[in-house]
Amino acid sequence: MKKSTAGDFLLYDESSNSYRADPEQLVRDDVEKHYWRNVARTVVKDWRLYLMLVPMLLVFLFWKYFPMYELLRCFKVNDEIKEVSDQFFLGFSNFKRLLAGQDTLSTEFWRALRNTFLLSFYGLCFGFPVPVILALFFNEIKSNLLRSVYQVLTYLPKFISTVVMTSLVTMLVKQGSLTSNMGILSQALHSLGLISEEVANAGLLNNPSFFRSIYQISGIWESAGYDSIVFFAAIIAISPTSYEAAQIDGAGKMAQMRYVVLPSILSTLVIMLITRIGSLLQVGYEKVLLLYNTNIYVTADVVSTFAQRYGMGSSGQQGLASAAEMMSNVVGMLLVIGSNTIARKATDVSLY
Repeated sequence: MKKSTAGDFLLYDESSNSYRADPEQLVRDDVEKHYWRNVARTVVKDWRLYLMLVPMLLVFLFWKYFPMYELLRCFKVNDEIKEVSDQFFLGFSNFKRLLAGQDTLSTEFWRALRNTFLLSFYGLCFGFPVPVILALFFNEIKSNLLRSVYQVLTYLPKFISTVVMTSLVTMLVKQGSLTSNMGILSQALHSLGLISEEVANAGLLNNPSFFRSIYQISGIWESAGYDSIVFFAAIIAISPTSYEAAQIDGAGKMAQMRYVVLPSILSTLVIMLITRIGSLLQVGYEKVLLLYNTNIYVTADVVSTFAQRYGMGSSGQQGLASAAEMMSNVVGMLLVIGSNTIARKATDVSLY
């Protein structure tokens, strides 16, 4: 296809009875002609800012792009002696074995996929609204000092390491005192008659029925305050005139939240929701790995722990582990594309 230039957009000048080039097109041609020179000037002018990008680019290069080479294991023979590129090509046999195999491995994979989706879905349903509610409450606190104290107290759990956090959870529900085998939380639930003495003594983390609840509650406690920062920043950016107009119309606090605050932060809510949906199959395996045991695999085993167990365990089936993680990532990408498309058509707000 021929590229358009200023000569293709001539304008007729009646005063001189001749044709002349469009000035706007001349400017566009000049900008396009010297595009890379302008880019080079910008980089030289702001070289300090671009220098700060180097560490982030290196992190992405070494931790996001170079590991993609290992994805070839999904389609290769599992041979640790040979390089991945030298191994024999198997095609989609690893994927077929995971999805439609006749052994227990396929059953375990589907169970792990179901558990991953359920844990993330429950986290989306119960964990996503909590930061929004916290941000609304912080906005209603008039004292800056009191608000700062409350915010710091809710942010602190995010800075506790996963090992320490899971140890605290274990002590609350499993490890007992010198006089009792029950944890503090187990004792409280037993006193209220919500669980039997046998379940309390065995430990809630040894019971498959309680793992998802423990995981979600501890996750909300850990990250709700920190996640509320984005929503609180969007709320404080709302113009005070919007509140004044609502007050003139007779709107109370709840009405202002409904008709002023929530519509104003709708774009932020949609963007955060899309990113959250995209990570539905990306449950952090560190926390699950530290909390689960063989007694609760039926509800606690997720795709990441499944891949870790088969890829780094005694079986050493790295091809199967890579295939499992790859399928999880592909589904996550499709979820992002689908949720972004729906959000763009429904609210005119999208991630891209």
